[in-house]
Formats: sequence, structure tokens, C-alpha cells
Amino acid sequence: MPCNEGKIDRALRVLVGLVLIALVFVGPQTAWGWLGLIPLLTGLFGFCPLYGLIGVNTCKSE
Repeated sequence: MPCNEGKIDRALRVLVGLVLIALVFVGPQTAWGWLGLIPLLTGLFGFCPLYGLIGVNTCKSE
């Protein structure tokens, strides 16, 4: 899986993912917070399948 997310994109995804997962434990405590796993994992791995499908690449060439 090639990297298709830039550093800022990855950091924002991890942050959003952690916030959504935190909602499971505090706040409304609904299962919808577990959707935070999606941005968290894509941010950690640096690859977004949706970006791959639509041809978006925010990762700088190395």
C-alpha cells in the first residue's frame, strides 16, 4: 500500500479518530463513536482506500 496521505492529513485523521472514539466513553456514549477507527487506522497507515479510488494523493513525492 503506497502512501497517499500527507503529514497534515494523517495528523488530522488520527486526531478526529481519537475524538470520535473518546465519544464512546464520554459524552453521548453511543456506538457511532467506533466509526473513529476508520480515520484513526487510515491516518496511522498513511493509506486511504477512498483516495486510491478517486485518485487523490496528498503525500509529497520523496
